[in-house]
Amino acid sequence: MIRFPYKLAGCAFSAVLLAGCISFDSQAGLPSGGVGKLLTGGDDLQTALAGQETNVEIEGMLSEDDISELIEDTTKVEMTDEELEEELFKNLVIAQVTHYVNVRSLPSEEGEIIGKLYNNSVGTFIEEENGWYLIESGSVKGYVKGEFCVTGDEAVELAKQVGTRFATVNTTTLKVRSEDSIESSVIGLVPEGDDLVVMDETEDWVKVDVEEGTGWVSADYVEFHTEFVKAESKAEEEARLAREAEERRKAQAAASKKKSSTSGGAGASVQVSGGSENGNAVANYGLQFVGNPYVYGGTSLTNGCDCSGFVMSVYAAFGVSLPHSSKSDRSVGSAVEGGLEAAVPGDIVCYSGHVAIYIGNNQIVHASNSKTGIIVSSASYRTPLAVRRIF
Repeated sequence: MIRFPYKLAGCAFSAVLLAGCISFDSQAGLPSGGVGKLLTGGDDLQTALAGQETNVEIEGMLSEDDISELIEDTTKVEMTDEELEEELFKNLVIAQVTHYVNVRSLPSEEGEIIGKLYNNSVGTFIEEENGWYLIESGSVKGYVKGEFCVTGDEAVELAKQVGTRFATVNTTTLKVRSEDSIESSVIGLVPEGDDLVVMDETEDWVKVDVEEGTGWVSADYVEFHTEFVKAESKAEEEARLAREAEERRKAQAAASKKKSSTSGGAGASVQVSGGSENGNAVANYGLQFVGNPYVYGGTSLTNGCDCSGFVMSVYAAFGVSLPHSSKSDRSVGSAVEGGLEAAVPGDIVCYSGHVAIYIGNNQIVHASNSKTGIIVSSASYRTPLAVRRIF
């Protein structure tokens, strides 16, 4: 392992990547619901491009002199963030299978199965051996059959499709504007820590998807990252299944002890069925508050709440504690494989900067925005990022 400080323009970084293997911080993701950060933009990327001294770990056959010469030859070339990202994507291995491909300890079907790389999940390419790719993904390092994956140039465009680029809010309250100008009107507010799906970018502004529609936020107040689903080891799979089972048991026990109460809201005439007893109860309880106001940062089902405050408060009536954060709601409970098609009443549906409760028949109840308050909508009115099951 070589660790050294360097100063470079963008192309030097990509040239080193192609010659060796740069190790990135990442967190293990879960199939169909969990995601892990593989690439981080924002200040880290800008720092490297600006020529700030940074420590990078490089594994491979290059000597320190080779690397220094490589950097010297490439520092004269400028590379845009987008070009740099594409070079990084070439080093990815992306599974293209019906469900998952096994990660093995050896480049052979005789090798022990040590994990699973799910369809569209991503790992970092290390080397190829007899048609097998040695990859690292999450906490898993092992071999996958090359015929079930793509890498190199093929991975570049596919990575843009299977990965989700987020802008994470890093200020207390971020204003979303109708145009990419500080003079334009404010269409919504987003709390610190929320993840917004990036639709477009300029040097100073970012086009994002929010509950009020598409809008623009200042690039000064967000940090970028691209998230991919990562491999899951056997131990992680077993631990996840056990944890999800325990969470369901606790939620069901809490719900059976605490009955829902009535509210003073206008309510909706829908009567939910088709899910579990507790899931149906959650959905029906949430519907009682349709017509009540939306209040940014609020948690009151009668006097006003925001989207995550609504979900949190509805579930609190059943003894279940959830975070007041649409981003954090993407990791509660267990992932619903199949998304909306497999959703049942009571499931939590997560969107870019928003969260709702599924009530069946492709509908959700949610605290939408300050103009509409708590309403019932089509669950597919926006593209969900995740569907999570509590009961």
